[in-house]
Amino acid sequence: MSDDFQGLPCWYELTTPEPLAAADFYHAVIGWEVEAVPMEGFEYFLARQGTAMVAGMVRPMSPEIPPNWLTYFAVRDCDATAAAMLADGAGQIVPPSDIPGTGRFAVLSDPQGAVFGLLQPQPMEEGQGGAYDPAKPGHGAWHELMSGDPVAGLAFYAKHLGWTASTAMPMGEMGTYQLFAHEGRDIGGMMGLPQPGMPPCWLPYTGVASIDRAKAAVEARGGRVQHGPMEVPGGAFILQGSDPQGAWFPLTGPR
Repeated sequence: MSDDFQGLPCWYELTTPEPLAAADFYHAVIGWEVEAVPMEGFEYFLARQGTAMVAGMVRPMSPEIPPNWLTYFAVRDCDATAAAMLADGAGQIVPPSDIPGTGRFAVLSDPQGAVFGLLQPQPMEEGQGGAYDPAKPGHGAWHELMSGDPVAGLAFYAKHLGWTASTAMPMGEMGTYQLFAHEGRDIGGMMGLPQPGMPPCWLPYTGVASIDRAKAAVEARGGRVQHGPMEVPGGAFILQGSDPQGAWFPLTGPR
């Protein structure tokens, strides 16, 4: 990871009651190979695309937590960043804590209620890292925030993670889709909540080699296509689906 990693998406984690079933599903849809790894006090599952570690899967700590994907953003100092965010209205779900051999993490909600993670990574060995790489199928490719106040949301993340506003795309009655950049490179977009009552959330898009093949695999393996495929500016296609356990996931790639 480069020296300018503050605010860069760095990890994706699925909370699901059935990690083994989820592993089979995402293997069919995306191509990941998933293996269990020992963690103190619980079982963790790592997803790999080739040799790169790209995502994790874990059972919920309590039955009240619904299946969901969590996006982590890299920070130089987890404790200091979390404290500054809390002072600006964020909520704390998991306080800064150590993950042996990985780094220090926290899980917060932004002032509008969208949940995200922070990760202060330890120095990585060759072959580690690279979960976010929009040029490669099977890696994180785009990050979308649905927020009750995307203008305030962008100001919050810009202050603490260093993001900058990029292109603003009018979307009619849906408002503006505001792209945001890390070190001059677009990494995601923010928009208002598309439906009344929808909770604020982050949606991390994973790249696939063919959106049509991924759609067929979603339907064949018990998932549901919620939206798409739909073409977006630049010629790519997107799809939003839910896995058999109910976690929403978006994909992007060519037809």
